[in-house]
Amino acid sequence: MVRSNQTTTVTEFLFSGSQFEDGSLLFFIPLFFICTFIVIGNLIVFFAVRMDTHLHNPMYNFISIFSFLEIWYITATIPKMLSNFISEQRTISIIGCLLQMYFFHSLGNSEGILLTTMAIDRYVAICNLHYPTIMTSWLCTQLSTGSCIFAFLVLLPEIVWISTLPFCGPNQIHQIFCDFEPVLCSDCTDTSMILVEDVIHAIAIIFSVLIIALSYIRIITVILGIPSAEGQQKAFSTSAPHLGVFLMFCGSVSLMYLRFSATFPPILDTAIALMFAVLAPFFNPIIYSLRNKDMKIAIKKLFWPQKVFNASAS
Repeated sequence: MVRSNQTTTVTEFLFSGSQFEDGSLLFFIPLFFICTFIVIGNLIVFFAVRMDTHLHNPMYNFISIFSFLEIWYITATIPKMLSNFISEQRTISIIGCLLQMYFFHSLGNSEGILLTTMAIDRYVAICNLHYPTIMTSWLCTQLSTGSCIFAFLVLLPEIVWISTLPFCGPNQIHQIFCDFEPVLCSDCTDTSMILVEDVIHAIAIIFSVLIIALSYIRIITVILGIPSAEGQQKAFSTSAPHLGVFLMFCGSVSLMYLRFSATFPPILDTAIALMFAVLAPFFNPIIYSLRNKDMKIAIKKLFWPQKVFNASAS
């Protein structure tokens, strides 16, 4: 921090809180193994889909892209988080903090938009007989690419605006990663912008949740109308993993950003932030591999291609 007359100019932020004090190694070890599992698990899902031609359809393409985004999503926060747990210097520059916020939320927005796209894809697949002609591979590519481009562009003006604000302290961030509210609390200007930020984020979250929820309500209604039990089971098996990931992702996002002025104890704040940053990426490969027969076969092909080939031939 640099002092100028009566004003203290913030040049860096300090991560503070009980989670970084004594016993921080207890957080570091499980978080390191969780991070490793997330990267390896999502890479397996990604390459299993890419290497198996039987899975080259819109649903699995969306899953592979989602898994790819999950890897980059955690790398925006967890490496710095891990270093804070074992380092005495728990600071981050303003530029570094803004970049962390930008990539973390841009990737999170990409996942949210992609989850919405996946819900619409399942809706069209189950509720529309013309699914193959509607959801072509070209449209799938456009939707996936458009989701990421839009998510990264829509957040850019907000980050640029925050970078122009004067920060005069306090420079402590009572959180495990840089986020809008703790950063804006160091702003010297009108703090009512924090409420404006909350409202904007809440509208975006609620809008996405409504689209996904309405899609799945319609999907469940159509599935329950299928006369055969086998048909119902097959339809549920393709939609249930998406619904599970959606509930975890949106549940953690809602706890994080739909509380407005409500305050939680520091330990609960940390738990919510960890759930937001880690929970969905951790369970994503488990849900999509253990609950999906086609994905299990693709993963076996990825590791034991000759064994699977011999089994299918016999």
